[in-house]
Amino acid sequence: MELTNLSVIRSLCEKYGFEFSKTLGQNFLVNAAIPPKIAEEAETDGKFVVEIGPGFGCLTKELCKRAKKVVAVEIDSSLIPVLNETLAEFGNLEIVNDDILSVDISALCEKHGEKSVDICANLPYYITTPIVMHLLESGAPVKSVTVMVQKELARRIVSTPGSSDYGAVTASVAYYTNPKHLFNVSAGSFYPAPKVDSAVIRLDVIPENERIPVKDKETFFKVIRSAFAMRRKTLVNNLSAGFNMEKTEAAEILSSLSIPVSVRGEALGNKDFARIADKILMRNG
Repeated sequence: MELTNLSVIRSLCEKYGFEFSKTLGQNFLVNAAIPPKIAEEAETDGKFVVEIGPGFGCLTKELCKRAKKVVAVEIDSSLIPVLNETLAEFGNLEIVNDDILSVDISALCEKHGEKSVDICANLPYYITTPIVMHLLESGAPVKSVTVMVQKELARRIVSTPGSSDYGAVTASVAYYTNPKHLFNVSAGSFYPAPKVDSAVIRLDVIPENERIPVKDKETFFKVIRSAFAMRRKTLVNNLSAGFNMEKTEAAEILSSLSIPVSVRGEALGNKDFARIADKILMRNG
């Protein structure tokens, strides 16, 4: 069964009475070259893989061909009987009807006797960032996240300090991972076709002992959020507003770290944000 074939997709929709949900951001791949390319780029051979949002199973099929074990997490209960048919041949697959934000990834690893997991996903645009950050912040033994996202978001995630695309999500993701742009996917590769193009990125998780050291993560991420709260304002102004401090105090903090008081957040990297966060913590402590 060619699960990227539009006639097959329509036939399955008719057979199971399935209707695409705009609320869930459902767009299924109809470009047969994309699923195997994602599976290859994710380097899933012999690994334990969790897939988010399998749809009709075109990527799941490619993952099952390569991986040791695949757990496909699908939030839409109406897709479960479809997946049970389209993926019936694979004995290394478990289908879970749940919201990935409610799934305990660590418990899944324990259940299957695995010490780590690789994530693959074609995420709805509206909830991409919350899901990615949830996976990275969960403390689960995630090794990599290979995900299809809106092309604009992909540019932001892989950007560097000083570029127009660089922002809070860039710095936040970069704390946990080394992001890499893999390839672009045109809107015409999906049914129904979205209004924008997509891109596949891979986030290789940095081991905790190799990440930039910070004394308090909450303060560190608050510095990042504050730094980009108002892009046209200087970091002094944004820190003053974000931490409810006088501008003179914010300026003193930057000066003590040899950071120009006129700098804007987008000019700095995570090492600088960590230094600022530690200094704020020290002053408040």
